[in-house]
Amino acid sequence: MNKTIGIIAGSLRRESFSKKLAAAVLEMAPEGFTFKIIAIDDLPLYNQDFDDDGTAPASYHVFREEVSSVDGVIFITPEYNRSVPAVLKNALDVGSRPYGKSVWNTKPAAIFSNSPGALAAFGANHHLRQSLVFLNMPVMQQPEVYLSKVAEAFDENGVLTGRTKDLLENAVSEYVAWFSRTVQFS
Repeated sequence: MNKTIGIIAGSLRRESFSKKLAAAVLEMAPEGFTFKIIAIDDLPLYNQDFDDDGTAPASYHVFREEVSSVDGVIFITPEYNRSVPAVLKNALDVGSRPYGKSVWNTKPAAIFSNSPGALAAFGANHHLRQSLVFLNMPVMQQPEVYLSKVAEAFDENGVLTGRTKDLLENAVSEYVAWFSRTVQFS
């Protein structure tokens, strides 16, 4: 039975490294898996009044349906001010509501953080883990995926190459194996 994994890039920038990494991961789906990118670009800031009043934006409904339709999620995130970008936190909030109807519940997740610097978005990776614990998403523990100096990982045509590509391919392979074990026992 084919499993679908959603890929969410935690950045809005057109030339975002997270979006480029998400596109590269999309091509790494092994047999028996389909990877699909779930966009977060059009989500207005979460406001509970939308759900309480029955006026949630169409983009909320589309996003919630997309996340509901996947079996697991790979988050690819940069770091803003030593934490998760607001747009990614907003997507978590939109998907977790209305209360009691979270689309995230029990979906196995992985976090791949990245940065053009040396710290590889360590802070964002761990802050995101904290939120996913509350959302009841089991998160792959090993390998931890911190992609440093990501600006150097792409060739002149924007194709992922070298050590970063190898690390990412290994991480995807490990996630798929871990996902399969996790789903088997749930």
